[in-house]
Amino acid sequence: MNFTKMHGLGNDFIVVAGEEELPAGVDQTAIQLCNRYFGIGADGLVFILPSETADFKMRIINSDGSEAEQCGNAIRCVSKYVYDHKMINKQELTIETIGAGVQKVQLNIEDGKVAAVRVDMGEPVLQGLQVPTTVDQDVVMDHPVVVDGREFRFTAVSMGNPHCVIYVDDAVNFDLGVWGPKLEVHPMFPKKINVEFVTVKSRDFTDMRVWERGAGPTLACGTGACATLVSSVLNGLTDRKATVSLKGGDLHIEWSEADNHVYMTGPAEEVFKGVL
Repeated sequence: MNFTKMHGLGNDFIVVAGEEELPAGVDQTAIQLCNRYFGIGADGLVFILPSETADFKMRIINSDGSEAEQCGNAIRCVSKYVYDHKMINKQELTIETIGAGVQKVQLNIEDGKVAAVRVDMGEPVLQGLQVPTTVDQDVVMDHPVVVDGREFRFTAVSMGNPHCVIYVDDAVNFDLGVWGPKLEVHPMFPKKINVEFVTVKSRDFTDMRVWERGAGPTLACGTGACATLVSSVLNGLTDRKATVSLKGGDLHIEWSEADNHVYMTGPAEEVFKGVL
């Protein structure tokens, strides 16, 4: 099996193309290959598969063997891969995901290669039970959750996968490793949760750090950046277009008033290739 190591702002993936479906035992394969000491090392294992409804289908297996419904950084990597490897020859394409349906992608080409990817991430889901949380509200905003005696207040957003956005004084230096894993498995989140800790710096700029469900701390999270902007607009903290700054770099996010869709723009990079 041929693979390509790729990343979106440091959120890294083992990308496999050419399979017709997910191989048997893929959960254990992901755990083994994503191990940074005994394997290739990655946040997830990504398969580019045939689709009946889009140009390609993307399936993402997290480093703990669970499957992610969607991943903004992975979809940019997949988009760059299929164009740069001449699997497709157009700058607008569609990619099927299991959590967010078919998503539209626009490619920015420089010198024959993909330099940046703009993804239509679809409409955010805000209804509490659909995110899902155990909170039956149309919008779950500034809602309390208590962990080890400490109260956090979160806004819940699904971008095809569940997120809770929490505002803190200093996201860059926040103790992610202590609170992220505890919030991920809190009973208020029946399918676990991705946790974003955010500090708003201005109407068009936020710092964000993320604890990803099934992967732990990562350098970037595309869906998390989208959830951050949606949450920040709902809370009156930013405009509908802003830069979300992550540990691995910046993503440019827009929540369009015209169609209620969230648009994410950012880079993807190929690191190396190999054979399993």
